[in-house]
Amino acid sequence: MRNMKKNMRFGWAALLLSVMFASCVPQEKMLYLKNAQMAAENQSINYVNERSADHKLQPGDNLYIRFINTMDERNAASLSGESSYRSTQLSSDASIYLQSYTLDDEGFIELPLAGKIELKNLSIDQAKDKMQQEVNKFMTQTTLIVKLSNFNLSILGEVNKPGMYKVYQSQINLFEAVAMAGNMTNFAKTSEVKIVRQTDNGSEIITVDMGAADILSSPYYYLKPNDIIYIEPLKIKSWGFTAFPYSTVISIVTLGVTMLTLYLNNKK
Repeated sequence: MRNMKKNMRFGWAALLLSVMFASCVPQEKMLYLKNAQMAAENQSINYVNERSADHKLQPGDNLYIRFINTMDERNAASLSGESSYRSTQLSSDASIYLQSYTLDDEGFIELPLAGKIELKNLSIDQAKDKMQQEVNKFMTQTTLIVKLSNFNLSILGEVNKPGMYKVYQSQINLFEAVAMAGNMTNFAKTSEVKIVRQTDNGSEIITVDMGAADILSSPYYYLKPNDIIYIEPLKIKSWGFTAFPYSTVISIVTLGVTMLTLYLNNKK
């Protein structure tokens, strides 16, 4: 009888430990850049990845355009809406939209005096140069400042703060985007991060491994406007626990051992 009680207690302890360890996510699956080679002391490893702001303008893109005229800045500002910009800072998506120029369905933008200018499939720098040439025909000593005002990212799946984010800079990489969404959860599958990107032929789905160091050299390391980042969950999450209920399991096991002990005592 004593051996039976000892074996039963051992069985309950083994069951508890098995459940606890099975519910833990291996650290290996939570690491970034885990495949990087070890650098020698005072040395570094270089991963070549040239930044290239190669977004091509498409219908629906919004451009913030500022006219600067060294001879009469007030008049130039009135053409670009700069006066209202100075008095009411760009504090909301609505104000950014209202003070931007939108490419129409055919990829044209309409500027004061210069009229319609086709910008479809041009980079920001190419569009700026083309508009500058047209503006120079009507205004002297005027310089244009051109920025893309609708750099949106959607970050979904296993991140702490999923949602759509506005990016107020010319470029952003994958790690910056994940940090913006509050980092990945403990159940994120870093080896299969999907990027949905719009192309001329439709939508492209790219799968990247953020756990591998060579992501730093990937052509998809830097994101583009309107990219969607989806981070899949690990299979362990399908068990139903986002956080393991240690106190509940311990209470159940304790109750079971107590009842078993009482049952065995009553049989004596």
